This record gives sequence, structure tokens and C-alpha cells, in this order.
Amino acid sequence: MNEILIATNLKKTFKLSAKQQKIEKTTQKVKVAVDGLSFSAYRGEIFGLLGPNGAGKTTTLRMIATLIRPDEGDVTVEGISAVSNPSEVRGRIGFLTSELKLEDFFTPNYLFDFFSELHGVDPGVSAKRKAELFSKFGIDRFAEVKVANLSTGMKQKVSLVISIVHDPDIIIFDEPTNGLDVITAKTVTDYLLELRERGKTVIVSTHIFSLVEKLCDRVGIIIDGKMTVCDTLENVCGGMTLEDRFFELYSAAMGEEV
Repeated sequence: MNEILIATNLKKTFKLSAKQQKIEKTTQKVKVAVDGLSFSAYRGEIFGLLGPNGAGKTTTLRMIATLIRPDEGDVTVEGISAVSNPSEVRGRIGFLTSELKLEDFFTPNYLFDFFSELHGVDPGVSAKRKAELFSKFGIDRFAEVKVANLSTGMKQKVSLVISIVHDPDIIIFDEPTNGLDVITAKTVTDYLLELRERGKTVIVSTHIFSLVEKLCDRVGIIIDGKMTVCDTLENVCGGMTLEDRFFELYSAAMGEEV
């Protein structure tokens, strides 16, 4: 299979403030968020990063998206280094995170046009793409409504379409259905499957077992910043449910009895 993205020995540490040490219940002044993590994503697949909160999923995605620089290791996208050429990698990926905050006083129309121009998309191509995406996600009726007056689900849809204005080959979603109602969540998950059918590579991080089982061709399970297993769902589960297999791996990683 054709590897389009390769993450190699990624490591990222963060300094902890006194307040953070208290929250983490530790005296350590440094937290290792990601520790020697490696995996590949293939063209035309949905790859899932599964792990509990605090496992290092979001930090991993931020390194892939060039938002933060790894302390060690690298990510290559179509052979291009995210460490050496972050701007070029950035143009080849779309990144949607629940932490993306849209300015309240802008409209979906303005935001789409702004990000299209930022990515250097031809105005004619941008207009056609906006019409298609706004229609698909029902944004067209709210195109001139300020973000402040949109529902949570509509804001998520707007965030999704502006993250892919440039039609990237790799689309990264951090907790894509987090906080969404069931209807909006289905709209989003159906679109992820459509992207795969179009030959796109989709990487999703989640802690929801059913989402991985519904969407993903392969899954990597991250526990405490480390990749414990990475393979097809069938091979990872080995005849068990994904949930049971996850807790078996989690118990082993934490030194607990199953």
C-alpha cells in the first residue's frame, strides 16, 4: 500500500507549572506527552488514533499539522518533512479540531473566502467548492449569519468546510463528533466515509470505540504517549471486541491485572 504520511519516533515534552503539577498530582516539572511514537497512514484509508484523554492523541495530531514542533522525530507527508518544510506540509493537509474557535462577528461566507485566499485557491474554484460544501452541510441558509448566532452543530460544520477549502489529500480530525447531536454527528461521519471513497486519507483521533469500528480501516492505540499496537481492526482485536482489547492493553500498560 502507498504510504502518504509517516510519523517516526515522535517525542514531545511540556514543562508543568505549579498549578499543572497539582492538577496532574505529580512533582515532576516535565510531562512527556508523546514518547517515541511511530505509525504510517496509507492513501485512501481512514486511520484511527484511539486512546483515553491525556494519552497524547491531540499532541500527535498537532505535530503532524505543524502546529507544534516535535522535540525528536519527524513526520513526512508525501515525502516532505514537517520539521524542515512545515509550510509546504501545511498546504497538503486539512486539520479540524474542536479547539478551533471561529470569530463571532464573521459569517460562514467571509470565513470560507478568507481561508480560500489564504491557501491560494483560485476564486472560481473556491466559489464552486463553497457552493457544493455549503449545500451538502446545509450552511447555505446561514451563509450570512454571524458565527455568534449559529448553533453548536452548525459551527462545527462551518469549521469542517473551512478546514478543507483547499481540497487537501490528507484530512485530520481531532474528536470529530465531540459535542455534536446525533444528526450532525452522522452528517460528519458520513462525509468522512465519502472522503475515503474519493481517495483521500483521513486520520481521526477519538476515545469512542464505536466510531473506530464504524469508520476505520486501521487503528493505532495510544496509551501514556506510546503506540501500543497499530494494525487493521481485525488484527488488533484478535477475535475480541475493540473495547475488551483496549482495556486488556491498557491494563498491561499500566501494570494492572486484567
